[in-house]
This record gives sequence, structure tokens and C-alpha cells, in this order.
Amino acid sequence: MNIFRSWLLKLSAAVLLAPAWCHAQAVSTPVKIAMIEALSGPNANAGEAVYRNLVWAVERVNARGGVKVGDGNRPLLLERFDSKGQNEEALTLLRAAIDGGAQFVMQGNSSANALALIDAINKHNEREPAKRVVFLNYSAVDPVLTNEKCSYWHFRFDAHADMRMSALMSLLKDDVALQRVYVIGQDYSFGQAVLREAKRQLAAQRPDVTLVGEELHPMARVKDFAPYAAKIKASGAQAVITGNWGNDLTLLVKAARELGFDGKFYTFYGNALGAPAAIGEAGIGKVIAVADWLPNVQTAQSDAFYQAFRQRFPKPSDDYVHMRMQLMVEALAQAITKAGSVSASAVAAQLEHAEVSFSGQNGRMRPLDHQFQQSLVVGVMERAGSPGVKFDVEGSGYGFRVVKTIAQADAAQPSTCKMVRPN
Repeated sequence: MNIFRSWLLKLSAAVLLAPAWCHAQAVSTPVKIAMIEALSGPNANAGEAVYRNLVWAVERVNARGGVKVGDGNRPLLLERFDSKGQNEEALTLLRAAIDGGAQFVMQGNSSANALALIDAINKHNEREPAKRVVFLNYSAVDPVLTNEKCSYWHFRFDAHADMRMSALMSLLKDDVALQRVYVIGQDYSFGQAVLREAKRQLAAQRPDVTLVGEELHPMARVKDFAPYAAKIKASGAQAVITGNWGNDLTLLVKAARELGFDGKFYTFYGNALGAPAAIGEAGIGKVIAVADWLPNVQTAQSDAFYQAFRQRFPKPSDDYVHMRMQLMVEALAQAITKAGSVSASAVAAQLEHAEVSFSGQNGRMRPLDHQFQQSLVVGVMERAGSPGVKFDVEGSGYGFRVVKTIAQADAAQPSTCKMVRPN
């Protein structure tokens, strides 16, 4: 029996036994996790995609008995809160989640929201030590979050923008034919960080390349990217570097394709959420994406992992799976079990030293700044079925062939964090 079928049978058996387990553990209070994310508005697709990932990870933990706390086991309970992507709403929901008994908060699809949450959690934990919470971040990648704004209560499981840019630049610097680049991004803390780092790394590694344009646009407000695409094409750029995500990325690449731009896209998130389908044939060999993991990393464990996700969420539009989110939930479960407690202080002390491995992927938390250390991969868009592209993305007929792997040690970046630790 292959790895995938064996894993599915075990999970199915666990799900069938779940009612009996739940009855036996009826007196156990669930460990509440609050996901505060944009679940409506222009970036709702990204929020719902994250929710599917977290649901699947929580289901897996609960299927094997939950987390051990004291003398018994407790299930994880994921609760969703719609911030609409707004700071004020996120802060209101944080209070509601804490009042509702949430001990752990998860968020990621906005570095601006993450900054607001970190500040609020720092103040709350100082003010109410008996009700402290831990913040687990799966996608907010502004470098400041684990540098000058680092917090003992915040743990980031995604590679930050400088780490991702360095991975992209390791490929771009070898493209000797590339002479003209355009940088475009969303006008908020993350997009600004991407623009700064793109310029810095281009100057350091490819001083011969001309930056023919740099632009920041309103986040999640632009409905027609044709004017931006026209500027890119008119600039003579041979490649675009962008940290755009969600609809801002999909609409950008679609507009560029429709205007006939035939250059490359060096992206942080070009491998999902409609981007491959939007750019189509024009993206073959030209859309580059960096990630902590891609479905086509070509290992048996990775294949089984990806196929299991597709079995759980079979709709092509739901095809958005991230290994780091699975590792994050596994790290939380591990930390709770090792602490034998759901106390924020006890769990944070264990999370600082978390080392997790799942489906052939592994990573560790760096105590210095609470930045997760993991390998990264860079992929190039190709037709499904071509060499190295066993799986496509969202039923688009296009997938990403892994062309470069950056080892954990090489992906690491220095930190300026001055961690203030609780007594």
C-alpha cells in the first residue's frame, strides 16, 4: 500500500472514531484558536484559502487525539473572525476573541494588520497576565515584524520579504540577458518593504540592470490595472518584480497579458489565487514564484501530502495549500504538549525552540527573533505534464517547475531584534 493510501485510511479511521472520542472527552474544554482574517471584500479569496489550510491542519491534530494537557487530551477549536482587512476591525475582533476564551491568535494576510495586532497583544499581555495570548503569523512578511517590532508573543512561520527577495534574486542575478526591470507593489508596509529591498538587492547583485520604473498603488482598491500595465510595457521593462498578492496580483498579470507584455514576472505569490490562469500561455517560462514549498518538489512524501489535500478539498478553485501553515499548527500542538499547558507563557517558551518535520519538510523557530527558519524553493511556470510539472495549479493546466532550492542556512537573514522578554 502506498504512503498516500495508508495515510488516508488512518485519517478515515480516526474521523470515524471521532464521535466516540468526543464523547469520551466531553468534559475537555477545547483549546480555542482565533483566526482573524479578511473573509469578505476584495481579498476574501485569500482569507478563505488560509481557512481551508488551517481547518485541515486542525482536523489532523484532532484525528490523532488532540493535544495532551495535564492528564488528558483536548481538541483544538478553530474560530474564524472576519476583519475585512481593516486594522480597527481586527483590533475589535481580537478583544472579542480573547473575551471568548481564545488562547492563540492566527493572522497573516496583511502586515499592517499584523503590526496593529502585535502592539495590541503586547499591551494586553502586560495589562492582563492571567489572560495572555500568543500570536502565530502565517503570511505577514514585513521584515520589521521580526526586527525592530519583534515581540516575545509573536511567532512568524513565513519567510519574510527580504528572505523571499533574496531567493528570487538568486535566480534573477544569473539572467544575463536581463537589463531593464520595473518594480510595482501595494502601497502599505509590506509593499514598501519589497520595493526598498528590490532596489537594494538589484544595486548590490546586478548593478548593470536599469530600474526603469517603480510604483506603489492603493492596496485592494484598483479595479483596472491597464494603466499600470501600459506604463510597464512603455518603459521597455524586460521583467517585473512584485510582491502583490490576492486580486491585486491576478488583475495586474491579467492586464499585462492583455496589453501584450511579454517580459518575466518575478513574484512572491504568482503560483496561486488565479494568477496562472489569468496569465495563461504567456506565462510559460516567464512567471517565477518563490515559496516555502511547491507541489512539484518531486518527493513521494510531498506528492502524498498534496494529493491528500486535494482529496479533502477537491474543487479546483480550492487548490491553495501551504506547507508552512501545516508546520505552524504542528508546532503549536507540539508546544502545548511539551508545556503540558495552554498558558501563553508556557507555550511561548516551548514555541521558541520548536523544531517540526512533516511530509518531508522541516523547520525550526529561531529564539532570537521568533522567525521560522526553513528552506525555500523557486519555481517557473510551465504546462502541466511537462518535465518536472506533475501537478497544475487550480485546474489551470499550468504548474510550477522547481528550478532552485535554497537551503535553510542560506535562506536565513540577520535580525536587529532586541527581544523584550517577560519576567
